[in-house]
Parts: sequence; structure tokens; C-alpha cells
Amino acid sequence: MALADEESMTSKSSQNSQGSRTRLQRATFAAGAALTVVVAGAGAAPGAGAAQENTAGKPKLKLIAASNSVTLDRYEWDGASGVFLDLGTYLSVDDAPLEFKVTRKSYKDPVVAQQILRDGTSTKAKTKTLPAGLVKDFTGLAGFIDVSIKNAAGEEVSATKGTFCPNNASGRIRPDAPATSKYPQSCPTNPFTLGSVWGVEKGWASNTSSIDYDKPVDLPVGEYTAKVGVAKEYRDLFGIPDDQHTIKVTVRSDGEGGEGAGAAASRSSASSAHHGGGNGAGHGAGHDTQTAHDPAAAAAAAAHHYGPRGADAPTPPALSHALEDRGLAHHLGDGPGHTDGSRIAPALKPAAKRPTGRAGVPADVPKPDLRSLPAWDIAVTDGEDGDAPGKDYLAFSANVWNAGPAPLVVDGFRSPGKDLMDSYQYFYDADGKQVGYTPSGTMEWDPREGHEHWHFTDFASYRLLSEDQTKEVRSGKEAFCLANTDAVDYTVKNANWHPENTDLSTACGQQNSISVREVLDVGSGDTYTQYRPGQSFDITDLPNGTYYIQVIANPENRLQETNTKNNVALRKVVLAGEPGARTVTVPPHDLINAP
Repeated sequence: MALADEESMTSKSSQNSQGSRTRLQRATFAAGAALTVVVAGAGAAPGAGAAQENTAGKPKLKLIAASNSVTLDRYEWDGASGVFLDLGTYLSVDDAPLEFKVTRKSYKDPVVAQQILRDGTSTKAKTKTLPAGLVKDFTGLAGFIDVSIKNAAGEEVSATKGTFCPNNASGRIRPDAPATSKYPQSCPTNPFTLGSVWGVEKGWASNTSSIDYDKPVDLPVGEYTAKVGVAKEYRDLFGIPDDQHTIKVTVRSDGEGGEGAGAAASRSSASSAHHGGGNGAGHGAGHDTQTAHDPAAAAAAAAHHYGPRGADAPTPPALSHALEDRGLAHHLGDGPGHTDGSRIAPALKPAAKRPTGRAGVPADVPKPDLRSLPAWDIAVTDGEDGDAPGKDYLAFSANVWNAGPAPLVVDGFRSPGKDLMDSYQYFYDADGKQVGYTPSGTMEWDPREGHEHWHFTDFASYRLLSEDQTKEVRSGKEAFCLANTDAVDYTVKNANWHPENTDLSTACGQQNSISVREVLDVGSGDTYTQYRPGQSFDITDLPNGTYYIQVIANPENRLQETNTKNNVALRKVVLAGEPGARTVTVPPHDLINAP
């Protein structure tokens, strides 16, 4: 496990419509180590420009451009059209890593961001708290990049400010830099995130582009000039030179350079593996590497509830158009026999055989701590793909995460000829040696369209409660596959910043599987999107009024964990309207206004 250095750390608008339901807003890029050649030929030496104070532990930052020109596609889908501005500019980092710890004590408290200053000569680190209010969420440094676009006549046609996620697609800028990055691969977009770590290694550069898939820039086909610079408040805060990069932009129709967004999304939907449970993991999701590398395909697919990984897909890997133009895209992503470490991870291997001997767990062995997050992404729908037509359903997303200090590891072993597996929870000491196991129920094969994988039973359940929370009016108990779809808190002890099974198509097994391993790593959560048949609450005959969505982790206590008193979360909802036109209002949860 990649451990957060705890000692040093201490010194998706209203969702009531039935259309687009996406967590891709302000999405950031997350490609892996294969991008190490990203800026090798950029022609700008890191650290050039205005002089910076050379303080121990303080990174030297500079905005550089991977290319002087880029070609962008103009996409059109479902009545929307526009261009996603990936201009291939990067923030280079040298002398010391650029690192941030971003946390909030509770949902009643604001987000606090600290810069971690490591000089490489001490095991401890200094911290510098960023100005209050500068960082409002966990998606990155808002308003970091200023982008101005002018047309061929010299008229400004677009002026935007971009959020910079240090965990964006990144790569080395010199050969003696660390070969791999220890930092996470994206910035969290889950509204109930509690803690995050952002960082760029010394000798690396990170893509500054941020893409809001709900808000493409409306640029007609033609030639443009883009000017990109770092906003003054960040230049002053971090001592970044005032370098402005001018980039020639060619906008072409999507038909000129490849398949259109709709076609790509359709192909993705047809070829994807599906998880019938939650945030990608059995969670109402299909998975395909094409949509992960094609922003328009991702956006078009996300216009339906079942996008590349479901309604609340994690940040898709992406690469700069400057890389595409230079022919460096062929080895990126996951494919037969290779992976670049992106969000589509290789399958995990279960134990070679069922455990033998007496089941038991030492009292002092580390265990997971499963916790529920309040529901979000809440909407009324009229039923989809198997639900009864003409009825009203309350759909939502929910997440159970692992606060550690140990991962949840569950293996399933199949009885030949049966669509059922016996499951076992495993336990490990501080050195990673298996020291115990216990039976934990079953895994079952779900043959329904949109599911078609192995579900672990009794991991979580969902209930709709009356206003006084004394009566259960609807139940949404579901078995599903586990995957590390969300980075909920990467500042907890033993948080794994690079979990393996982030993709359900590799974590959930196939119909012919003889065994399956499912893991929920420390710091990560598994989002379950309740849009698939039988998952959302049927509210057709419920009277209008106030209710609570209850999310319960480990409802039957079949899993051993350190604490079972934090397994339940509630989210208030108010139903109104007439049959066939029901509405839902979702009040804020403390400071979190995410319906």
C-alpha cells in the first residue's frame, strides 16, 4: 500500500431532470506514467523566466507549453455542440515537489488547503496554509489559468478561467526525475469527499487544462489564437513567473478527424462490460477505454445515465491534443497485455484456493472501517430499462467507503455448476502477511442486462424512511461488486493513493469465473448509482412530504470492521407534484449543497 506520510502531514446544479446525470463537471485528466515524454520537446527549460526565491522545500513553478499549435474537434450531440479546450499547457515543478493536503473536519466545516513543503533533507515537512476561501472543494485550484481565445480577425471570442488539478495527466521533464509519481491520479469530484492529496513530483509537469463536459466552448470551425497564463493571485502566492503562451488553435469538425461523439458513445455502450450496482461498480455502468480517452464520447455517453462508467463516472483518463498531434497517443491507456496505470485497472487475483483450517481473526489485527456517505445525485425518473412504465421512481447515488486502517479484501469461490460463490474476508498484519480469515456470506451471479457479473451480498442496503425516521416505506437492498471508484479521504492512515481495482469491468468477474477477488482499499469508496432496474425507490403511491434516504454499510454485520457505529447516513428529501410529474427537493446537508 502507498502510505500517506501522516507525521509530516501534521508539522455534479439541480438534478431533477431525467437527462444528463454526470460527475464529469470540471473533470480533470488522469493519465499514467506513459506520459513521461509529454513535454520533452517543449523547448522551454523549467525555471526559465522571472527569478524565483530558492527556498528549501519550495518548488520552482513555471507554465510551459507542449506545442505551439493544437487541433481541436468541434463535437455535436443531443442538441449540444462545442469544443473542449485542451491546449497542452503544463505547470512544471522543480527543486521540490508541489504537494497539498486538502481536508475538512466535517460537512459543517469549510475546506482547508495546506501546501506541504519537503526539502528532501528531513523526514518532517513544513506546512503553509493557503488563504481562506481560495480552495472551496476538492477539484483543484479554481481560477488558476486564464485563457483568452481570439478569432482570425483578432476579436476575443472566449475568456475563461480554468481549475488546475495538480493530479492531472503529468510526465517527467528531465531524465533524472522520479520514474513514477506517488501522487493520486485525479482530483475528487464526489460532493462528500473528506480529504485529498494533490501533488506533482519534482522534475515533472502537470497538464493545466480542466474540462467541464457540461460546458463546451462554442467555437465554430476555423483558426484561432489562444493566450494562456497563470492568474495573478496564484503567481503572487507561489512565485510563478508571468509567462504568457500563445498557441495556434485549429478547430475542425469531428467528422474530419474521426468518429463523432454519438457514434463513439454508441460503440462504447455496445462493447462495454456492465456492473449492475453503483458508481461504475455494478453500479449501473458500462466501461470502455475509448470513452476514457475521448472527451466527446464521454460527454455524449454521460447524457444518458449509463455513461462510460455510469452516471457518476470517475474522472476519465485523457491526454493533451498536443500529444495526439505528435503521434504519442498509441501506447496510452489499457489494452491487451499492457496498462499505463490509468483508471481502468487490471483484474485482481483471488487466492489460489479456498482457505483451509480453522477460521479466525487475531484480536489485534488491523481491520477496515466501513462508513456511509449521504445520498446525492437525487432525481425523480419515470423508470428505465426494465422498470414498469408509467411509474415514478426516486433515483440516487450512494457511497460506502473504507476509513481503514486496513483494506477490505473478499474472495469468492464457486461451487462448480452453480451461480453462487462462498465468500471469505481476509486479514493481514502490518507486513502484509495473511493472518486470518472468516466466512462473509456469498457472491451471486446476476444475469440481468446491465449487470452480468458477480455481486457480493449484504455489503450495503438502502431504505426510504418516513419523516420521523421510524417507518421504512421502501427498501432498495442490493448486492453488488466492489471497486475503488472514489477517493473519499486520502489523508487517513494507510490510504492507498493508487488502488488497483478502480474499474468494474475487471473487478467483478465473468459468467465463467471460478473465483473472484473484490477489494475496497483504504481511503476509497464505492459509489452505487441507483438507476438500474429494481434499485431506485418506487414512489408512485407515496404521498407528498418529507422523507429520508438511508444508506447502511454492512447491514447484516457479516464483515468484521473496527467500528460499526458509523455505518448509517441519512439524506433528507421532499416529494411533491402529481403522479407522472413528481418532483423532489433536496435540502443542503450542512455546507454541502449537492442535490
